[in-house]
Amino acid sequence: MPDLKDIIKQYALELGFDLVRVTSADEFLRDRDIALERLGRGLMDGLPWYTAERIRRGSRPQELLPGARSIICLGLSYWRGDEPAADPEPAGGSTGSPRAGLALAGRVARYAQGLDYHTVMKRRMRECVAGLSARLDRSIAARWYVDDGPMLDRAAAARAGLGWFGKNTNILTSSHGSWVVLGQIITDLELEPDLPLKKSCGQCRRCIPACPTGALAAEAPYVIDNTRCISYLTIEHRGAIPRELRPLMQDWVFGCDLCQEVCPVNRAAQPSRETTFGRKDLALLELVGLLSMTEAEFRARFRGTPILRAKRAGLQRNACVALGNRRDSAATPALARALREGEPLVRSHAAWALGQICGVEAKASLEQAREQEADSEVLAEIGLALERFAGCQPGAEIPPTPPLRKGGIGRA
Repeated sequence: MPDLKDIIKQYALELGFDLVRVTSADEFLRDRDIALERLGRGLMDGLPWYTAERIRRGSRPQELLPGARSIICLGLSYWRGDEPAADPEPAGGSTGSPRAGLALAGRVARYAQGLDYHTVMKRRMRECVAGLSARLDRSIAARWYVDDGPMLDRAAAARAGLGWFGKNTNILTSSHGSWVVLGQIITDLELEPDLPLKKSCGQCRRCIPACPTGALAAEAPYVIDNTRCISYLTIEHRGAIPRELRPLMQDWVFGCDLCQEVCPVNRAAQPSRETTFGRKDLALLELVGLLSMTEAEFRARFRGTPILRAKRAGLQRNACVALGNRRDSAATPALARALREGEPLVRSHAAWALGQICGVEAKASLEQAREQEADSEVLAEIGLALERFAGCQPGAEIPPTPPLRKGGIGRA
């Protein structure tokens, strides 16, 4: 007859979770100290909610749920296979020529190509607790978390043996690679803990040079510098993207998958069974249309998806950077309009992008904007963009600004 832990695991799999493991509700002392040390080094700068108190609270399951005895660790895959993405759909407004619409697209991280995983996970975890209470004919004390709560989710997953820490700081799993979102149910049920996996990345370091911004450093594997991570810069960061990082961000407009795409563990990852993930119309976003989206169009287009977290101005800022890195003159009219009509954050990045394109029309747009602009930060960007026109050829390759590296800092 199956024991209680087997019943829980089987039920969680029936509900659609891909991975289920159990760990104790003991404190995460080592993980707490590591997180506090990295916070003190400034590696999590830019995340005001990620505080020392949050770390300490998240390391103590007994504080999150008095009487806690076990943590049920869950994984849900969002990998939908390698099917080609659909052509980018217009994001609102004029898209220019069909060729420009197809060529000028920005990439979205795979986890964001569908319904927000927080919604999917929490709905399913709530159902899991209710179903277990009914099956056991008793009310189960429980609290559940995804990554928007204080729980140290990766620490719990590693201790439960759901996966192991990769050098890119993701949890790697044997069956689904790193393409998983994590959840934890803290409960008063007494369950036998599973053992951690005896696995590691070994000598593999492919993810480290794959990061174009240097968020992963060779001298500090398993550590990320949040302030240089493309995912942070395109989602959580609310201000101007540092100029030295813009040329390195390629065409990512929401998140980044580069360190996962090169990971050998992901080669044999099993595809997700979750049909709310993997929308191909969200894999690539048509950049020119993004710049003309109204707030209402933005909310309608991305309703229910993680992309809303970037905010409209943030997504348009990211689109400007991606267009600047493409250096395609077809984007000049849209960037010129953004320079005239966008929010200050968007106008400053549109000026930068026009400076990268380096065409006659781009220069004229910058010069006209300089006569009308009142914002000092935008004016500074316009001036720097115009300086780039000295001696450059339209469409020519312009060497990117070299990245500024922090000594000894890598990935957290």
